[in-house]
Amino acid sequence: MNKAQRDDLLQQMHETEMGGVKIYETALRCAVNPDLKEEWEKYLEQTKNHVRIVQELMANLGVEAKETPSRKVVRHIGEALVSAMTMAKGSGAPAAAVEIVACECVVFAETKDHANWELLGKCGEAAKGDEKKAIQAAHEEAEDEEDEHIYHSKGWCRELAIAALGMKAVLPPPEEQKHVKTAIGAARAKAARKEMT
Repeated sequence: MNKAQRDDLLQQMHETEMGGVKIYETALRCAVNPDLKEEWEKYLEQTKNHVRIVQELMANLGVEAKETPSRKVVRHIGEALVSAMTMAKGSGAPAAAVEIVACECVVFAETKDHANWELLGKCGEAAKGDEKKAIQAAHEEAEDEEDEHIYHSKGWCRELAIAALGMKAVLPPPEEQKHVKTAIGAARAKAARKEMT
C-alpha cells in the first residue's frame, strides 16, 4: 500500500466528514418532510461521530491533519453544496423544490463519503499489524451508517422528485422502510416500490 496515498485519503476523509456536518446542518434548514428531518438529524449526529472516528484513526496512525491540495478540493465542493442549498432557500422557490435541492446535495456529499469509507476498507485489507487493527476498527464503526446514508438519501431524492412531478411517491422511501445497507438491498427496495405505491 502506498502510505502517502493512504494518508491523503485520511486527509480527504477528515475534510469530507467536517464538511458533511455543515451540509447536514444546512439541509435540515431546507427539509420539510418530518420523516426526512428526523433521518437527517440522525445522520448529522452520526457524521459528527465520524469526524471523531477519523480524527482518532489519524492520531493512531500518526497522521497529522494538514492542508493538502486534495483537502482544498474536498472543502471547495462541500462549500459549493452548502452554497447551492442556501441559494435555493433564498430563491423564493417552493419549499418542496428547496427540499429536493438539499436532498440532491446530500446525495452528492454522501457519494464521496461512501467512496472514502470503501477505500479505507480496502486499506484495512492490505494493512498489517496495529495499522490493520486501527483501520478495520474505524471502518467497522462507521461503514454500516455510511451505507445507510447513501442508499437512503438516494431513495429520498428519487421519491421527492417523483412526488414533485405529480406522481405517486413512496415516502418514506422503500430503502428506509426496509432498512437497506447494501447496494443489492437498495436495488431490491427500489424494485419493490411499485408494490408499495
